Amino acid sequence: MENKGLVRIVVIGVIGLIVLIFFSSSMFITIEPGERGVIFRKFTTGLDKEHIFQPGFTVIAPWNRMFLYQVKDQIKEETVDVLDKNGLSLHIDVTVRFYPVYNKIGELQEKFQGQYIDVVVVPEARSSVRRVMGRYTAEEIYSTKRAEVEKTIIEETEKVLSANHVVMKSLLLRSITLPPQIKQAIEDKLQKEQELLAYEFKLKTARKEAEKRIIDAKGKAQSNRILSASLTDKILKEKGIIATQELASSPNTKVIVIGSGKDGLPLILGGN
Repeated sequence: MENKGLVRIVVIGVIGLIVLIFFSSSMFITIEPGERGVIFRKFTTGLDKEHIFQPGFTVIAPWNRMFLYQVKDQIKEETVDVLDKNGLSLHIDVTVRFYPVYNKIGELQEKFQGQYIDVVVVPEARSSVRRVMGRYTAEEIYSTKRAEVEKTIIEETEKVLSANHVVMKSLLLRSITLPPQIKQAIEDKLQKEQELLAYEFKLKTARKEAEKRIIDAKGKAQSNRILSASLTDKILKEKGIIATQELASSPNTKVIVIGSGKDGLPLILGGN
């Protein structure tokens, strides 16, 4: 009888071990750094959206289920074919960087069953790119208004993702590919515009230089007119007398006065 009891215990233990091993993957959960978990209790409260499991080890009943979410930054790269305002086909490479709101992964699980990236993030990014670029011409998208186009796409995408508990950290237009002939035509036009701007700058500089010279010349002419008007006969005679006195008092000069010079000024001769 004792042997039968022992066998029964061993059998039960083995069965329990087998059951434990079989359900271990669903019972023992390790949540890694950069992850969060939300639990679905099948026979009781259903999806627990309020209790978010943090990184670490946890044990759950084998009939319950834990859904894990990456909450660190994630990147999706997409290629989008769009039509510009005039119906021209463009090839756009887009990169979106995002992460789900930590304490809202229960909402994401309820609405999108863990597929929020494929259901919301990617489709909305593609839709925004197509919608916004349809308002601009290829030339504006490629060159003159590229920053404005990118900013508008970011704003419209961010608005929708935020409403669905996703934070968009960045959206980049990695490249814009046009048909070769259109690209060449735009580049040729831009080059001509740059050459024209350079030529206009040179003309503007030359005009300003000419204006400066005219102003300088007018200033000199005005100065000469004022000076000429101020040099009366009396002033000239006075200055001549002063100059004669200074010259006569110089130790290096010997002066002989003979008669008088023009305007009654002494006539000075000689010197060392």
